[in-house]
Amino acid sequence: MNTIQTLYREWRGQDAARIERLAGAGSNRRYYRLWDDEECPVIGVEGTDKAENEAFVYLARHFRRQGLPVPEVFCVSAEGMCYLVEDLGSLSLYDALCQGRANGGKYDDAEKALLFETMRQLPAFQVKGAQGLDWSRCYGQQEMDRRSVMFDLNYFKYCFLKPAAQDFDEVRLENDFQHLAGNLTQDETSGFLYRDFQARNVMLHDGKPFFIDFQGGRRGPFYYDVASFLWQASARYPSELRQSLIDVYYEELKNLTQVPTRDEFDDRLSLFVFFRTLQVLGAYGFRGWFERKPHFLSSIPAALDNLCELIQGQTVLAYPYLKEVLEKLLEEKGHEATKVDRREDSSQAKRTKETISRLVVRVYSFSYKKGIPEDESGNGGGYVFDCRSTHNPGRYEQYKTMTGLDAPVIKFLEDDGEILSFLNHVYELADKHVERYLERGFTDLMFSFGCTGGQHRSVYSAQHLAEHLFNKYGIEVRLCHREQGINRIFKS
Repeated sequence: MNTIQTLYREWRGQDAARIERLAGAGSNRRYYRLWDDEECPVIGVEGTDKAENEAFVYLARHFRRQGLPVPEVFCVSAEGMCYLVEDLGSLSLYDALCQGRANGGKYDDAEKALLFETMRQLPAFQVKGAQGLDWSRCYGQQEMDRRSVMFDLNYFKYCFLKPAAQDFDEVRLENDFQHLAGNLTQDETSGFLYRDFQARNVMLHDGKPFFIDFQGGRRGPFYYDVASFLWQASARYPSELRQSLIDVYYEELKNLTQVPTRDEFDDRLSLFVFFRTLQVLGAYGFRGWFERKPHFLSSIPAALDNLCELIQGQTVLAYPYLKEVLEKLLEEKGHEATKVDRREDSSQAKRTKETISRLVVRVYSFSYKKGIPEDESGNGGGYVFDCRSTHNPGRYEQYKTMTGLDAPVIKFLEDDGEILSFLNHVYELADKHVERYLERGFTDLMFSFGCTGGQHRSVYSAQHLAEHLFNKYGIEVRLCHREQGINRIFKS
């Protein structure tokens, strides 16, 4: 943090009035929000890989010159290990779509509008972003070539197939992998391949999508990013919605560059969806089984559901032995594909898998005037958080009849920002506690949020913690807004 503080002082001419450590993502980078005296925040990033930092800074500045919606880079430290960027807020597209995910892929009109706008922006990012770009500045590799495809296919083989105790013939599988790699790399048309284009890497700033975490990008086919986004395992987009989003993407792409016919486009996209699904399973296997991260374990069944649909199509017929191996893997609809417990060193992964379905988290909102909710499990009641230190919408006439579930109240709280800072600390504490309970096999945990009337701040906080824990860990969460008589169960 000292380096970030020094960089801020050199850039701003004064020390930061306030610094807050933000929750980390999947990387080793550390993020901070820094405020000046006028409460104007910026984001500080401390990276562990200088080349990765340099790629992000170069790409961000290039994309800004192309008029693309990315955060502005304000300054970089002399040694290149940290930098300050524009603060785009705390609401990602992934967070904004939480209701649709929780409803099993039933997205409302507002959520669909965000998805359509994101897909309209993607072609410009791929085409305009590639114009004048120095590909040698990309991180890791300059393009998606045969070698990089084989890296990902072997990632799937060694981090998913083998840990799942799936038997296969190495030579026959390698033959199909080589065939698949050749087909994936035959495209002549290419642009900027984001590589990790997903809802968590799209921030909503003033209601519009902005793009982050593109430092792993390279030159490559357009199809890969479409596959990454629309077949994201946890999203469960209905096929009709997915098709409409592809339609919008294709029409926008046609306005920017020469494209194949729609039938050809769809055929190529199917191939990349298949490839991306294998790559994702490799990542889930590594992050879940080897790094012991429950969120990735809980994502495996949804990815296997995607794979189950794909192997019934025409695309996989060109790879007969690979198809045979995958059919064996999915023999029991994928649910037994997590048989990592056959390995002698996998007892912890087995326990984690079992406890994901056993732990139940109960989250309450309540009014202090009516008392703290009782603990039904008899385990002592868990955490009670007092929301009354944050700005109260109930003091204003226009919000008196609303709750923390209503859009105007949500906007008030998030624009004010106090509740977001409050919840960042809650999330950090809750995550550590849930992970420890999963490891130890405990079955009950309770979080309660109280405010004066149990109507605005406590309701907002309870709702967001429930969605956060469900989305991150896939565990069962029972939500109760006590004063409104609203009860909901997020099934594991």
